Amino acid sequence: MSTAPPTEHGRRDDAGAPVREPARPPHSLLLRFARVAPASIALAAIVLVTSLVTGTAWSVATAGGQALLWAAGVTTTIQAGFWWTPVTALFVPEDPLQLVLCVLLSLTVFAVAERYLGTARAVTAFLVTGVVGIALGVLGQWLAAGVGELWATATEFDFTLDPTIGITGAVVAASAFASALWRRRIRLVAFAIVLMLVLYNGDQNNVYRLIAALLGLGLGVAMRRTRLQRLRRSSHGETRNLVATLIAITAVGPIAALLPPGGFGPFSFIAELFRHEQVDVARTLARCEASFTTDCRLGLALVSVQGLGPLLLSLLPLVLLIVTAIGLRRGRHFALVLGIVVNAVMLVLPFTALPSGELRLEVDSLDALVPAIEVLAWVFAAMLVPAASIVLLLLTRRQFQIRAPRAAVVRFTLLTVIAFLLLAMAYLVAGLASLAGYVPDATIGDVFASTLRRFVPAGFESVLGHVIVPTSLPVVILYQWIGPVFWAIFVVATMRLYRATSTGRTVGDELHFRELLRWGGGGTLGFMGTWPGNVYWFSEENDAAVAYRVIGDVAITLSDPVCRPDRAEQTIIDFISFCDANSWTPVFYSVHGRYLPVFESLGWQSMSVGEETLMHPLTFDLAGKPWQKVRQAHNRGVREGITTVWTSWDDLPPLQQSQVTALSEQWVAEKELPEMGFTLGGMAELKDPDVRLYLAFDPAGGLQAVTSWLPSWEAGRVTGWTIDFMRRGDDSMPGIMEFVIASAALRMQEEGVEVLSLSGAPLATAPTGPGGPVGPGDDSDQEDEGVMERLLAFLARTLEPAYGFASLFAFKSKFNPTYETLYMAYPDPVALAAIGTAIGKAYLPDANAREYVALARTLLR
Repeated sequence: MSTAPPTEHGRRDDAGAPVREPARPPHSLLLRFARVAPASIALAAIVLVTSLVTGTAWSVATAGGQALLWAAGVTTTIQAGFWWTPVTALFVPEDPLQLVLCVLLSLTVFAVAERYLGTARAVTAFLVTGVVGIALGVLGQWLAAGVGELWATATEFDFTLDPTIGITGAVVAASAFASALWRRRIRLVAFAIVLMLVLYNGDQNNVYRLIAALLGLGLGVAMRRTRLQRLRRSSHGETRNLVATLIAITAVGPIAALLPPGGFGPFSFIAELFRHEQVDVARTLARCEASFTTDCRLGLALVSVQGLGPLLLSLLPLVLLIVTAIGLRRGRHFALVLGIVVNAVMLVLPFTALPSGELRLEVDSLDALVPAIEVLAWVFAAMLVPAASIVLLLLTRRQFQIRAPRAAVVRFTLLTVIAFLLLAMAYLVAGLASLAGYVPDATIGDVFASTLRRFVPAGFESVLGHVIVPTSLPVVILYQWIGPVFWAIFVVATMRLYRATSTGRTVGDELHFRELLRWGGGGTLGFMGTWPGNVYWFSEENDAAVAYRVIGDVAITLSDPVCRPDRAEQTIIDFISFCDANSWTPVFYSVHGRYLPVFESLGWQSMSVGEETLMHPLTFDLAGKPWQKVRQAHNRGVREGITTVWTSWDDLPPLQQSQVTALSEQWVAEKELPEMGFTLGGMAELKDPDVRLYLAFDPAGGLQAVTSWLPSWEAGRVTGWTIDFMRRGDDSMPGIMEFVIASAALRMQEEGVEVLSLSGAPLATAPTGPGGPVGPGDDSDQEDEGVMERLLAFLARTLEPAYGFASLFAFKSKFNPTYETLYMAYPDPVALAAIGTAIGKAYLPDANAREYVALARTLLR
């Protein structure tokens, strides 16, 4: 076995000391990149050269310029007969900004596609998706313009120079060769961005880009010669990240509609709500103060949204969506509610837009080009994104259940309410004191309505009465800024609320529980009690504890009570009394056999729920035939230069942290069911400072496997480690896990560790023989126990294809372990239905109703 500090893995000398690899000079890294991505470098060079030749490197391509011979579009490709332009348009940027973007994307995104596809296939994907995408787009645009379609008519005389069209198609094609995790990420993010640009910005380049992406999807499947891969389930964290990304993209959409040329997409109507027309404020106020005409209402409405404060306020829905995305990424329930509310408000925004006449005039001007029904469809199209966002949030609502403590909610509410009242009162008092300083003359009711208007974006002001504009400087300042200040306070308060977590336990409780663990008790699985979802009961003397979680009316404990051996019986009795006082049914889950006499004395039932596999490092030896398979794997790992790292998450450098995260997400993405919890830890649990990681790297620094180890103590000294998190890479060495566990055992032997637990495979039960552990009771009790055993066996069979419990149990037998049965103790067989449901929910908290119905039906049967 070889070990190294976290930052020193790789080759070692004869004495076992790490040999540092010499740093590669920059030119060698460039040469390596050139070998891996020659097409990417060539594309960047071609784009640079063509931009210099055509002059687009320093100016925007125009209709009369030289670049027109290279540009695709209805006027060039079809009307002028420039048949080559679908090809040449892929190699010339349109302007200096696009030149920079194309070079960057060529050397990054396209290089990734080339790495997945190989150079020849990457070039093929770029050309096929780009050329065919542009050609189909131009043809469709020409045909649509011929029948008077709105978008095609508006863009008929535009032209396209855009290498990113082919890059987009190549990247989507390359996703077919990526892992399940990255395939989903690439496709979801790529199509979300492309669709956002099409729907909001809507210029023809974006439409061609969407066609290229769709072509890339099919081409990638054809290149890999497989059918389109179905969507894989993602972990909770991955799901949250993806949903947050989609919500953030919807927030950027209206801004994209404001970018040049902009305004052509079916959702571009919404951008009008954030576009402020400049007016002469002084002249408008003077004219309307002298004579308030019909035109003054529109004029004052435009005056009311002038200035930085109203501009910021008009962007409020977009800001709140970004804040929502941040909270969703953290799994916050408040972000879920905020996102639904903001999108619900956005649904009605098109019908309250100010000034209303502006929209009517725009519709009237388009009426000559298209039927009125198409204009109406474009207006209603603005409602689709918020409606789809609400549906997405509702479908994934179970992923966002992290709630803030009551005290944090109270602080948030008080802060926002007090801020609103103070700011509103400041403006109201100032406004009432200056009634004569408004245009037009204001009443007390007008000032009250104006106070409410100060807190809403301009698009919603039309429902709050007619506009009044102050002329007194102090009132003008309040008029423009109390809204932005309030919402800034709201955003800051919301971010603080996101950081407040309600776990049902205090930091002090967790620290005290950990302190008791260090002095013994809890067994080899006791550290699992520190995981999220568990809360703690402490004895009156604070010298004993039980970790538990309440599901329904069932309080499920995890592992042995944390106390001195002589205090175990009283601890169990006291905890049962605590549960009785709260009308809970207590269940002791995964307890060891030495506690069974206590439950037998109480008349409880018990049954086997697993077999813990134990190794003893002090006597561990790879010699002998029983260890042949493990020994071969260990020796192979040594020959192939596999190195190991014993460390903690915080001590890992960022690169290795990202390797562990990517490996874990890949593993989760390939599973059919959601991640299990309760007695199975994930990424969140391995980041605990007390948990140790044991990693295996190949000679090139690639992560082969990762395991996490939970400590168990006696009198403050670590005496055992229990394996929890186990992941290996798809391209890892055969037998890598055998190598890792054998290496870990040898390391622990050197450190004097007494017990190495391979834990127990959940729901893998040992058969109960004549001499096996059976709780007291009559035949009916044993029949009920048999029902529960059949339920657990059903669960094991159901989940085996996804989680491989039986395979895991068989794997652990390679290490010639000793076995110790884990039990579940429960007070009443009548409660088995509720207990079975609670345990199923503990392991699969996000399982759907259909799976729970199957559990209940099996139990009743």
